[in-house]
Amino acid sequence: MAATADPGRTGGDRLEVVVGIIGRAHGLRGDVAVDLRTDEPEVRFAPGSVLGTEGSSSTLTVASMRDGAAGRLVVRFVEAPDRTAAEGLRGRVLTALVDAHERPAGDDPEEYYDRQLRGLRVLDAYGHEVGVVSEVIHLPSQDMLAVTTAAGERLVPFVSDLVPHVDLAAGTARLSEAAGALLDDLPEA
Repeated sequence: MAATADPGRTGGDRLEVVVGIIGRAHGLRGDVAVDLRTDEPEVRFAPGSVLGTEGSSSTLTVASMRDGAAGRLVVRFVEAPDRTAAEGLRGRVLTALVDAHERPAGDDPEEYYDRQLRGLRVLDAYGHEVGVVSEVIHLPSQDMLAVTTAAGERLVPFVSDLVPHVDLAAGTARLSEAAGALLDDLPEA
């Protein structure tokens, strides 16, 4: 599902996306723990990758990376050759420039980045606009689309039976007939 409100919808633009937050220094050689904000750390933190730091024009070049504990990555940056330099990086938000139309790696043609779904116009089964995707909520059992409608926010499970068609180019997500009922208010008893 694509978002028309997403600034990356136009042409060949590149988007700045958050990929991690630098934590404490790890060891003496300049390694740092990174709290991940990406599903593809092997792509975003590959040696040689250049990452931005939010709120700054400075960049950091990945020298090496390895898996750490508790969903963290241990990363060494060229610009931080020792523990003292690494400690100075703590708290920085790391960003990567990505192609606005880039899709997640893998074979699933129905997999999207959250940024591609936010802002999509939501159409009912008959093609009438009924709302806009405001957020993607990740739950243990399935993902949900938060859809802002004239009546308020509604949640729609992001499964193919309820959201059978996503058109990134058109900026729309079409709901099935069954999903339409999820957007209606029930009368109070």
